[in-house]
Amino acid sequence: MSGSSEMRCIKLEVIRGKNLIVPSLRIPAGIYVLINDDSQRRWKSAIGVLSSDRSVEWGDTVSPALSVEIKASYESDRMLGSGEVIGKVRMSWDELLDHGDEPFDLSFPSVYGVHPSLTLKAAVVQALDDQNGALPDSLVDCEITRCIDAGHAQFAEYVLVLDQCPASHPDHAAALTNLAWTCILGYIRNHLQDIDTTISLFHDALVLHPQCHPDRPLSIYNLAVALGWRHNKKSTAVDIREAAQLYHELLPLCPEGTYLRSIVVGPNGVDYVIGSCNNLPKDTSDEGIHLRRIVLKLCPLGHQLRLKALDRFSNALKPRFKRHGNIDHLDEGIQSLREAVSLCLEGHPNRGTYLNNLAMVLNIRFDHQGKPDDLDEAISLYEEALRLCHVGHRYRDSSLSNLGPALVTRFDKRGDIDDITQAISLYREALTLRPPGNPHRFITLYNIALALNKRYDKLDVSEDLNEAIDRYRESLRLTRLDHPERHRTLHSLSSALSSRFTQTQKNEDVEEAIILCQEALASLPLLHPERFRSYTRLQQAYLSRFRVQHNLPDLSLAIENFRLASRHPTQGFPSRIKGAIDWARQAEVYQHESDLEAYQTCFELLNSHVMTRSSIIARLELMEQGRGQHWSLASRLKTPVEDLESANPKLAHDFLELSKRIFDVARSSATITDRAAADLAATEYTRLTRQWEAVVAEIRDLRAFSRFLLPPLYKDLQAAARHGPVIIFIASQYSCSAIVVPTSGEPHHISWFSRIASPGQYDTRTDLIVLLRIVWDEIMPPIVNVLENVLKLKRRSRIWLCPTAPFTSIPLHAANPFRKKADHSKEPCLEDLYVCSYTPTLSALVRSRQMTKRHITPSFVAIGQGQPGAGKGKALLAVDSELELVHSLVPATANRSTISGDAATRTGALQALKENTWVHLACLGKQLPTKSYNSHFVTRDEHLTLLDIMDRDIPHAEFAFLSACHTAVGDKETPDEVIHLAAGLQFSRFKSVVGTLWEVDDAVAKHVVEAFYKYMFHPKEAGVMDYTKAAWALNCATHAVKTKVPLEQRIIFIHIEAVLSQLTHADMRTNRSRSPCQSWRVAAWTYGPFVQMVQTCGWDEDNDTYLGSTIFGGGYPTGVPG
Repeated sequence: MSGSSEMRCIKLEVIRGKNLIVPSLRIPAGIYVLINDDSQRRWKSAIGVLSSDRSVEWGDTVSPALSVEIKASYESDRMLGSGEVIGKVRMSWDELLDHGDEPFDLSFPSVYGVHPSLTLKAAVVQALDDQNGALPDSLVDCEITRCIDAGHAQFAEYVLVLDQCPASHPDHAAALTNLAWTCILGYIRNHLQDIDTTISLFHDALVLHPQCHPDRPLSIYNLAVALGWRHNKKSTAVDIREAAQLYHELLPLCPEGTYLRSIVVGPNGVDYVIGSCNNLPKDTSDEGIHLRRIVLKLCPLGHQLRLKALDRFSNALKPRFKRHGNIDHLDEGIQSLREAVSLCLEGHPNRGTYLNNLAMVLNIRFDHQGKPDDLDEAISLYEEALRLCHVGHRYRDSSLSNLGPALVTRFDKRGDIDDITQAISLYREALTLRPPGNPHRFITLYNIALALNKRYDKLDVSEDLNEAIDRYRESLRLTRLDHPERHRTLHSLSSALSSRFTQTQKNEDVEEAIILCQEALASLPLLHPERFRSYTRLQQAYLSRFRVQHNLPDLSLAIENFRLASRHPTQGFPSRIKGAIDWARQAEVYQHESDLEAYQTCFELLNSHVMTRSSIIARLELMEQGRGQHWSLASRLKTPVEDLESANPKLAHDFLELSKRIFDVARSSATITDRAAADLAATEYTRLTRQWEAVVAEIRDLRAFSRFLLPPLYKDLQAAARHGPVIIFIASQYSCSAIVVPTSGEPHHISWFSRIASPGQYDTRTDLIVLLRIVWDEIMPPIVNVLENVLKLKRRSRIWLCPTAPFTSIPLHAANPFRKKADHSKEPCLEDLYVCSYTPTLSALVRSRQMTKRHITPSFVAIGQGQPGAGKGKALLAVDSELELVHSLVPATANRSTISGDAATRTGALQALKENTWVHLACLGKQLPTKSYNSHFVTRDEHLTLLDIMDRDIPHAEFAFLSACHTAVGDKETPDEVIHLAAGLQFSRFKSVVGTLWEVDDAVAKHVVEAFYKYMFHPKEAGVMDYTKAAWALNCATHAVKTKVPLEQRIIFIHIEAVLSQLTHADMRTNRSRSPCQSWRVAAWTYGPFVQMVQTCGWDEDNDTYLGSTIFGGGYPTGVPG
């Protein structure tokens, strides 16, 4: 080597390069250094990735003698050609060695005013054998390489290379890319015809660079740039959409600090695409929503364009929801707008806009789900937005008009007069800002009239009604004849005039009301849904005039409009049923001959709306599906999957894991107070639920699991009656009924068409006796007849009572005639005839039977707390003696234990529940009607809540005796949900539970307890612990203590046999959209709280739910003397 002895050579270390600008400005895949010595040998460094500051680190070593080139490579791996020259110098060996052992910079000729440089280090060393990096001349000098190197300056050479690299050639993608870049240079020079060819070539190249290919990132970038160029010239939306997709894929492939990433995130890369997408028209299609999500992902937190991207996303989601009704779109829109508001701090010019937008979407969600918090928050946001629109602000009238309707809505829901008064005040101010000639004045006039009308309905102030009529008339004069909503003003004015007629009896008011409705009818097509409202308003007007003037033709016209309204085909069934019920009522009141027709119409509409099949079996299945929704939802997340684990372990694992995560999210969300955090938790819940549903769908694809978690069919439900018939008690607006499910065969339907009089509150034993006698006389005879004469059921057989609605609060098992026969013998009561148990649902009873397969050695624990902590309730003096009594009666062969005093804590009780199969619990119990899941047993320290019990899964649990108050009675507002402490133990797998309906007197309850356990553990069955005897033992015990325990303390104890399980089905998503009161309303059977007789009825149109009256009066006996 020149400049060295035979045994010595020069080692040259290439450390780094700086200011490396490619002359063509094309983005390289990397940079490398090429060194030639005089002996025609060449050395090539590794291809280094160009960093964002246009530098490259190498650290490669060579022993050259010497010319140096810096080149850009457009391929990361296999190179086509030797790349584009950035700089080239020649130098002597002496110049290299002048720097000693220190690194030095070697400068190259200027590129666009900047001198590229290399940092090198040279040293004299012993001869090196390592020739790594040496390039054979045959490769460097090949024909394709020469063409490529020439082609960086000439289009024709690239075409030639492409011809020499056909589709099957490994360098075909590189040849396509090179040719495309030459085309794009022509496009930059305004040769527009080149851009389509360029994009086509880049598309082809990208197809040849699949996922994980080292050149895919650069290939994506090339295509995205070309699409951006064409969009810039031609404004083609499809190009910018595709570019957004490409950049979304590209960003994760570009490490931070690389030159490619710095270009991608720059103003001509992602930012250009984001800005262009933000300017696209609103698109609510799947593709449009998907694009908006991608744009948001391209805008990280802090990005200057993120606010506008959030705005565009939410603007697309709102109409998307209105069109498709998917609540997820609304939730996403709310989250986006919450973030937008957070980005618009005080003083931001657009804060008011985003406050209004967020309030509007929350209002829509309130209309859909009825969550009061949404409405309250919307009003607060509207109020803040109004404060930002000071007097004189150009948009103050709009802000006033936004807040007004929200206040009116809240008034409708809560009746707070301050809300409607404030709304009227806001509308009055808005009207001053919309003087005559303003195109929106008619809307404000209508809003004022509507609010005044509502306040009149509340306060009965005639001035409000008179002004409302004047405002309606003025609004109507300003509304175009062809305006699509004109009929609403006609209807509202007609209704107001009818109301005034009932007060003033001025005939011109009612005549005008009739003419207005007729005008509305004439303006609406025959099948328009709003014709129903015209018929309704007409019948109101005719009926109002009939009541005053007593002209029979008016009554006939009113009935005819009732008939037309109920038969109008394009109105929903709920409204038509409500109208038919009103028709029947008015026909009865005025003794019109159409009364039977009205009743028939009502039932026909009910059948059309609810009864998709005519059989009682279908109705039974539907009722079972609709009851116990809370337990159904929760138990679906705790479903045993032993069989599934054997058939498909992965699906079983996925199901259990997702179930646990959903349960955890649902529980943790109960403590969230921040609205934004609550929305995020709801979104996470929905996301997990969808994954869970997908897993369940896969499970159902397995042949043996086709009905996994599906609603039970009658043949499945009938298994509940395997050991005795089940009687389901049903309440409706028109009658009571029962369904008797036999051990085999069809169910039997029993109806009581007469209404049962309410006995009122039973505060004394006499009241209680009256109630039990009514239950026996009015309800039980047809049931006993079916049991005795149809099913041939023997006396003292087991039966199960399944009450619904108000029946859940009546001690049905204690139904008693309290009479004597002619021979002075006592007439038998229900408990004399049969051994009664309760079950919340048929499915729960089926589940308890399914879980009796395994036998384990029983263990018994008695838990008692007679001295609760300070402020937690009165002392129970008989608890300790009750525990001793129970312990003495339990077979000595059982594993017995007792927990009391300081040991009877929340933690101790939970541990005992988990470790034992039998439990006796004696302490204070508290049912919280408004917060059922916080109902609790009182222990020494913390409360043992229903939610605590639900968290425990005790598959070997068998029996529990709850000697505490209110353990088996649920929420009066949602009786069919059966949410009480006994139900919590059933949910945790206790198959048989004795609970209490009201307050327990522990001084006398111990007599029932003693008798119960003596029958459970009979001396002739020494050591046998059989929980299936519990119902029989309780029946015998209450008979045995009649002389010691008063009636109200005997019948307080009930036996429940069931395991609340997954067999009842409910769509998990309804948990976000239904209120507790809605979840138990089912089909044509409607329920109300068991408090008093309600005279009104109707349909809740917002919730598509019929609101019926209760048929019983009464409550829980309190203070009944012993």
